[in-house]
Amino acid sequence: MGFQDILKKSFLEGFTSAEISTTSVVVVFAVTACLGLYIFGIYRIVSRRSFYSKSFNISLVALALVTAAIILAIQNSVVISLGMVGALSIVRFRSAIKEPMDLVFLFWAISVGIICGAGLFEIAVIASVAITVLILGLDMIPVAKAPLLLVVNAVDAQMDAVILDTIRKYTKSYTVKSHNVTKNGMDMIVELRVKEGQGLVKELAGMEKISMVSLLSHDGEVTY
Repeated sequence: MGFQDILKKSFLEGFTSAEISTTSVVVVFAVTACLGLYIFGIYRIVSRRSFYSKSFNISLVALALVTAAIILAIQNSVVISLGMVGALSIVRFRSAIKEPMDLVFLFWAISVGIICGAGLFEIAVIASVAITVLILGLDMIPVAKAPLLLVVNAVDAQMDAVILDTIRKYTKSYTVKSHNVTKNGMDMIVELRVKEGQGLVKELAGMEKISMVSLLSHDGEVTY
């Protein structure tokens, strides 16, 4: 036996752990499944989108179990761990994650699988509870109401002062975003926060020289 064979043998023996018992495997998968179902429930509560993806939620539970199985296999043999690295390196995910919260739940499921696969169940439980409290707590913080966009078209270019005076009756917080004047009249776009939007629209629309009034909501960033 040469020096290289001795070195290879000592390396493999040093990194090969004891065989994992069937009971340990069952316990790992049972705890991981329970925490995966816990993540399933929390995601269902937190997700408020009109199109709820049940398949994505189910994949979170499966992802935790698959990750735990990989960690158990890596612990049992260094050869398998090297094979896992090579096999997983060729995996490519084509689906784009559109919601940042979905990415958080993906990492949460993977982390639970890794921690439970390593046998650190207490850390997985405590981390899951802490993440839940953090997500639900931050979700309860009220968000500022996004401003509206008021679009006004008038046949008289001198109507801007009258329009702004009418807007001041309903709100003091407004910003003129656009003001265009042509030979045929003028158009104005105003960003504002108003409670009685319908009253403002009706009053402006009732003026003789105003041809069109629209109050729009937008999905832009909320300014404070």
